[in-house]
Amino acid sequence: MEYLTDIAALEAAYGTPAEASLIKVADRLTLSYRKWIAAARFCVLSTVGPEGVDGSPRGDDGPVVMELNPSTLAIPDWRGNNRIDSLRNIVRDPRVSLMFMVPGSDNVVRVNGTAAVTLDEDLRARFDDKGRMPRAVIVVRIGEVYSQCARAIMRANLWQGMERVAVPSVGEMLAELKDGFDGTSYDAEWGDRAKTTMW
Repeated sequence: MEYLTDIAALEAAYGTPAEASLIKVADRLTLSYRKWIAAARFCVLSTVGPEGVDGSPRGDDGPVVMELNPSTLAIPDWRGNNRIDSLRNIVRDPRVSLMFMVPGSDNVVRVNGTAAVTLDEDLRARFDDKGRMPRAVIVVRIGEVYSQCARAIMRANLWQGMERVAVPSVGEMLAELKDGFDGTSYDAEWGDRAKTTMW
């Protein structure tokens, strides 16, 4: 079996990305991305360190992260098994990625950026839950945020039978990022387009 080792060969195999794939990237939260992330109660935090990579599920009974400003998110680190793999990685290598999921949505929103861990009492207190506070808070500085059409979720029928949560559509997100982009048509055509390119 041969493996690709050249970026040019990889790009040749996949072709040119569509316009929507390129214009969807923002360097801070837009109104639509803000609404979408606020609706998410679950995300996966990916980190990298000397021992390798780590993917950690993060969830809450409300928004899984708190927006500190349009370029910064805060994630409470609630009590767990004390392995602190993600925190160890962040302290040594600040690169992180977040993937937010909302029940019923066939899309995800991703954030790539850098993070730091803080024990700041005032910030921890902002997550107070009847006297319970996180041990630490992960502060993420957004490098890029974008939606991703998650055909994988469609193929898996992940949300089958679940009630959908109202979040901004990808067409709305794209129209917000590029003047003149027809988000309504994009959304209307998305279903058929996705079904023909799912596999």
